[in-house]
Amino acid sequence: MRDDYGCHVGRDSQPMSKSESARSAPNGHSEARLSRASVHRFSLYLRHLQRFVREGVQTVSSSQLGEALGITDAQVRKDLAYLGNLGQPGIGYPAQELIAALRQRLGIDRPWATVIVGIGNLARALLRHRGFEQQGFRFVALFDADAKKVGQAVDGLEIYGMAQMAEVVSRLGAELGVVAVPAEAAQGVANALVAAGIRGILNFAPTVLRLPPEVSLVAVDLAVQMEQLAFLVHLNEEVDKEG
Repeated sequence: MRDDYGCHVGRDSQPMSKSESARSAPNGHSEARLSRASVHRFSLYLRHLQRFVREGVQTVSSSQLGEALGITDAQVRKDLAYLGNLGQPGIGYPAQELIAALRQRLGIDRPWATVIVGIGNLARALLRHRGFEQQGFRFVALFDADAKKVGQAVDGLEIYGMAQMAEVVSRLGAELGVVAVPAEAAQGVANALVAAGIRGILNFAPTVLRLPPEVSLVAVDLAVQMEQLAFLVHLNEEVDKEG
């Protein structure tokens, strides 16, 4: 199975396959040169550029973006060089053009119809987050195995039963699915989404999903993130003690 950067989940440290490394970007750079970290920074660049534009800024420099992300100017220029020759020395990058290039590279220069499976507190929080719609992710349908929830509406969207998934996904042209169910139900839900034609899955369940290679997967394990945060704080405590 692969995540949204084309890398096999659970094998992030291994190199890309020949077929993956052979793909080329529009400006001739090899796809393999675009690291996972760079793609992550693309999203961060986009957020800051959108803020700059709201503030009336028309041109941004690599130093401005670097300062916003806490990285070097050179790293910014290296990342953005993948998008083509957009910047001019001494002048900077046209903000709107850079936003358009980033959106195109991230694949969000078009709307993405998305469904959620498991309509609990997490799903309701996701539905209330307006940032998804602003970036082109449009929730179109909800699904739940609880018969008591089927037929109800949340934020204007009807909750469908699992047996209706294939028909609803096809009718609404959904491509992405969010899994917000307990770990023990997640694989079955993922299988149903794949069978319905979903091409990418965002998994919030604390378990590893097994998916066909043509289906992209991104996992968000909040407990793991908290563990990483605790580790960093603990590491700082040890450094302070040594100092």
